[in-house]
Amino acid sequence: MAPTIKVAVVQLYPKPLDPEHNFNKAAGFVRSAAAQGAELVVLPEYHLTNWLPKDPSFAGLCDEWETYLKKYQELAKECGICIVPGTIVEGHRGEEQEQDRLLNVAYFIGKEGETVGKYVKKNLWGPERNHLTSSTTHPHEVFDTPLGKIGLLICWDLAFPEAFRELIAAGAQLIIIPTFWTLNDCNPAGLARNPASEALFLDSILTARAFENTCAIVFANAGGPPGKGYAGLSQVTVPFVGPVGRLGGSGEGMLVVDVDLKVLEEAEECYGVRRDILGEDWHYEYRHSRLDEPRSGDNVGDGKDGGE
Repeated sequence: MAPTIKVAVVQLYPKPLDPEHNFNKAAGFVRSAAAQGAELVVLPEYHLTNWLPKDPSFAGLCDEWETYLKKYQELAKECGICIVPGTIVEGHRGEEQEQDRLLNVAYFIGKEGETVGKYVKKNLWGPERNHLTSSTTHPHEVFDTPLGKIGLLICWDLAFPEAFRELIAAGAQLIIIPTFWTLNDCNPAGLARNPASEALFLDSILTARAFENTCAIVFANAGGPPGKGYAGLSQVTVPFVGPVGRLGGSGEGMLVVDVDLKVLEEAEECYGVRRDILGEDWHYEYRHSRLDEPRSGDNVGDGKDGGE
């Protein structure tokens, strides 16, 4: 991995159900990022359509996913820049066994327009589960890219330390997280205690994940008009420092920062997290039995009910 990379994070407002408008706006940001010397540009989750799955036109727009993937591949080649085009919701309604299947997918596109990596969102946020199909069969994967070993996560994956552990155990140094996270994702009880609870969640957990995994994080969240609940807070975060660049509000914009990746080596020398994870005396498996499966140490078939 290069010692320093220039990264652009786009905090885009996805105009509802207007993928062509949103792509053209995103393309303008990508061209601007390339003109400023960025080697990688990252867009938010659901940036082509916004999140309106109950609208009758939503699924049909998702059927156009290949069109926009190809457009981003052409754009990457035109600009000579790596692109993570947020997420593109793929409609696969013609599949024999899973009709009306929608997948929330992040791609890593290389600067020659090649698809280097693909990740289907595993950890669906509650309301998504009524509409999307999660990835349950494939492990979290690390991709060899022109910028080094990179992992992809999406939005609510951020809440699961196990996802990060799998990626860094496989050598990931940079973890990219396209997101559509709003202040209104908090429940009424939480909002009553702190109307900015989700902003606190994001800032706290992004810094914590960078420290506890000795990795760099590129977090691209959707932005939007004031008063609509958009959280924004897109940032690039590393251990020791926290955010090396951060869009403080919810407004649309782009952040371009130089990321000195030597800090990851320095953090690992200090904390030894990767060393411990790969060591023979590592204490945790991060695999959990289902409730109906016996666990090691359980009394099975002895006639006892497991009571007091």
